[in-house]
Amino acid sequence: MLKSYFKKGLIEAGCDEAGRGCLAGPVYAASVILPSDYKNKILNDSKQISEKKREILRKEIEKEAIAFGVGIVDNIEIDKINILNASFLAMHRAVDQLKTSPELLLIDGNRFNPYPNISHECIIKGDAKFLSIAAASILAKTYRDDFMFAAHEKHPEYAWNKNKGYPTKVHREAIANIGTTDIHRMSFQLLPKQLELDL
Repeated sequence: MLKSYFKKGLIEAGCDEAGRGCLAGPVYAASVILPSDYKNKILNDSKQISEKKREILRKEIEKEAIAFGVGIVDNIEIDKINILNASFLAMHRAVDQLKTSPELLLIDGNRFNPYPNISHECIIKGDAKFLSIAAASILAKTYRDDFMFAAHEKHPEYAWNKNKGYPTKVHREAIANIGTTDIHRMSFQLLPKQLELDL
């Protein structure tokens, strides 16, 4: 069972992102404030849970959370400011949407750009340690997956319904054979060096 809080008595918002290592699509982040007595036996890091369970959890989190927000930074912005800054910006945008102001942000990972007037704690693998971060990971992942499923309808050649924009063999072969789309991150190494030489 994951922990309910980092520091008792504070309003804490868990924050996590999804899609940092993808070659295409935006990076999504979510921020979630859960009730202090919230319990859930299956809630965990989104990567450890099946797609079906993630969808069930998303509905429950949205219903039970005191507040939640989802922030998006698209591929154009990612190319301008780099993926690390884009991840932090997406988290800031998620926090901006919270209807209740948190007193502490619990950030999944080891770095963060401070949010104005709210202190934060960086927690490595926090999505497997704290309920609020795990909840944020579920929302970020499911919202981003929805975007990639819709993008797949327009560009089925890249198999985004399966790889969600991550650098799989099929995805990279499609880039090599067809080229890029308007949602590819041009600042990323889209193809391994040996394939680039063959183009």
